[in-house]
Amino acid sequence: MPPIPAVPLFLDTVQIEEIEEGRLYRSDVQTRLQRAFGGEVLAESLLAAYEALPDERMAHSLHAYFLRPGRIDSPVVYDVARIRDSRSFSSCHVTARQAGLDIFQMTTSFHISETGVSHQDAAPQVDRLPEDCPPLLNAMTDRVKDAASLLDDNSILDVRLVDYADAGQGQAPLNHSTHLRVWVRTRTALPDKQRWHQAALAYLSDITLLAASTFSHDDLVGVPIQMASIDHSMWFHRACRADQWLLYDQVSPSASNALGMSMGRIFQDGELVATCAQEGLIRARPDLLGA
Repeated sequence: MPPIPAVPLFLDTVQIEEIEEGRLYRSDVQTRLQRAFGGEVLAESLLAAYEALPDERMAHSLHAYFLRPGRIDSPVVYDVARIRDSRSFSSCHVTARQAGLDIFQMTTSFHISETGVSHQDAAPQVDRLPEDCPPLLNAMTDRVKDAASLLDDNSILDVRLVDYADAGQGQAPLNHSTHLRVWVRTRTALPDKQRWHQAALAYLSDITLLAASTFSHDDLVGVPIQMASIDHSMWFHRACRADQWLLYDQVSPSASNALGMSMGRIFQDGELVATCAQEGLIRARPDLLGA
């Protein structure tokens, strides 16, 4: 287990309070950003969906839309609707609201544990262990400065830069124009229940994924960028521990029309534990220089 320093606990950050059993949950926004962090809303929505279902059902996929920026001065209410139950699958729809407005919607599918065929992509070969890699914020201040409060020494995540490719560093793997690889884990230990580790995966998946779509554009360095997640999908393949090191391998197959598309694979001990995809706004704002 990683050591437990005096930093905010992940469990405190994504804490939800039951208002109506199996239906309504509430949370106060826990962030030092100017707006609610999408990964927090994503993680809390997943935990709210779990509360509505039997323990033996595990989330295997989620598909979400960020509809409005979340405020930091208003609690978030999560409204869970069970829309399908069968012998082996359940589906839930979660709507997150602030001040009466929908800010987020997510559909999540759950499945009982079953035996079946198994295969996976091989994990990327990286030469640097987490302890040999610099903190992401220290290594890439020019590219991740807007997320500083999510990545500094007081954050709930420990994120280390393995490597990245951009226009100045040559071709990225698999014929993608850009890639980003990081080691990541929560700084504090988590309970054994997989719901907490999946919630942590959802939270951390939103930290760097959209930024990966900007790395092949050196003309964006030093320019204010308006960035916002628009949609986010995840597939949970295998059990893992998010309080132990995960390798997050991210690529961006396309960016156009002020929208960036990124995909990520999360590995642990050589196993592919989750896959995610996201599209988001990456609008350059040179008019804000010096503002």
